[in-house]
Amino acid sequence: MELIHALVRLPLLALLVGAYAVTRGEQRSLIAADVERWREVFNWPRSGTVRTLARLGRGKTREFRNLFYYRLSKGPKPTKVAGRILSAIAPGERTLFLRSREIGPGLFIQHGFATIVTATSIGANCWINQQVTVGHSGKKGSPRIGDGVRIAAGAMVIGPVTIGDGVIVGAGAVVTKDVPAGAIAVGPQATWFHPAANV
Repeated sequence: MELIHALVRLPLLALLVGAYAVTRGEQRSLIAADVERWREVFNWPRSGTVRTLARLGRGKTREFRNLFYYRLSKGPKPTKVAGRILSAIAPGERTLFLRSREIGPGLFIQHGFATIVTATSIGANCWINQQVTVGHSGKKGSPRIGDGVRIAAGAMVIGPVTIGDGVIVGAGAVVTKDVPAGAIAVGPQATWFHPAANV
């Protein structure tokens, strides 16, 4: 049975690796950074971008596929076409929507169901959990999220707010105002504090 599963996965893995092979420049660098970040989070041994990509492709990492297809959609026509074909053959998480203008390298999405991310920009090495909403408020604009931000389950970040580097948005928090770097935002009408200031 394991052999049958492996044979079924081979064409998919070939397509994933082939799609990566046609990427160039910044797009290729972003995908490589994403692959490395997911490898680190899963604590897998180093084995090179292509091997790790193949491992992510054959695993139950549907959220990674969403991110991979997002990256492909931002490239030239061949990668856009490859992304559309792949997403039809091997869909990602069906209730995860990545519609941000710009997503920095190394985004990790854990249990990404019922999640929509529509930011103006997302920095490097961010972490987003399930049932998260990052989006605009009417015509006022969308959030800008810094580097190393972690958004926990059920949180909402709404409107033209700026979330500083290293911010943690707690589970269920609703953020509608700027949060400075290094702060933790908690609560239904999120207030923030600096952990170091409370020691």
